Amino acid sequence: MDENIVWHNYAITKSQRSEQKKHKPAILWFTGFSGSGKSTVANALEAALNQQGAHTYLLDGDNVRHGLCKDLGFSDEDRIENIRRVGETAKLMTDAGLLVLTAFISPFRAERDMVRNLVDDGEFIEVFIDTPLDVCESRDPKGLYKKARAGEIKHFTGIDSSYEIPNNPEIILDTSKNTLDQSVTQLITYLKQKHIIG
Repeated sequence: MDENIVWHNYAITKSQRSEQKKHKPAILWFTGFSGSGKSTVANALEAALNQQGAHTYLLDGDNVRHGLCKDLGFSDEDRIENIRRVGETAKLMTDAGLLVLTAFISPFRAERDMVRNLVDDGEFIEVFIDTPLDVCESRDPKGLYKKARAGEIKHFTGIDSSYEIPNNPEIILDTSKNTLDQSVTQLITYLKQKHIIG
């Protein structure tokens, strides 16, 4: 880092921003195969949290590639950079006192752990959407598995690119077994048990 860049301390702290919002900041990091239900569950959870007055923001894998990460492809190197940028953005949002929901395949443990290490203990909640690959492929909401099987898409997670299952996720959901409401209830219960929301 350039020696002329100096950290500027703010007059308002994260705890003050959090106190104003009446809940603790955290990142709920949804990870799993394409079609597992990450975006669907995260979206439903954000709606439920919003109804309870929580201050939230949802970062979705496809959406950030329209702006923040539009210059990145899907090589391993670009995927790593994608998660680095999203992690730093989510960190800024937690500093603002928000509950940040992120829906990214994020196939590599090292990158998910990197984001965990950006924030304070207890602020990174890894939500593993453990929906079996065959179920995700049968759903194929964007037609991506079909293209990957036909060789039209390279480096597709679960087909010709690996997915590293989380070692110790805070929450595991299987959307092939749980209804959307059950998944949201499980997440809300966890956030209340950890005193992140009231």
